[in-house]
Amino acid sequence: MLIVSERHLRTVLAEYLQHYNCHRPHRALQQRPPEPRCTATDLARARLTRRKILGGLINEYSQVA
Repeated sequence: MLIVSERHLRTVLAEYLQHYNCHRPHRALQQRPPEPRCTATDLARARLTRRKILGGLINEYSQVA
């Protein structure tokens, strides 16, 4: 990813921090994020949707209601 300005850098960092603290699993926390949004889901029966983070460098998956 090419950062073109300070504003762009701040936007990218804010989006990554949101992903890091609210979605990404951490080994020291038994694969839970520091600020979890929800509990674990049975993936065999769940319908999922993908959300691209940082232009597709990272993908987040969440359950469809």
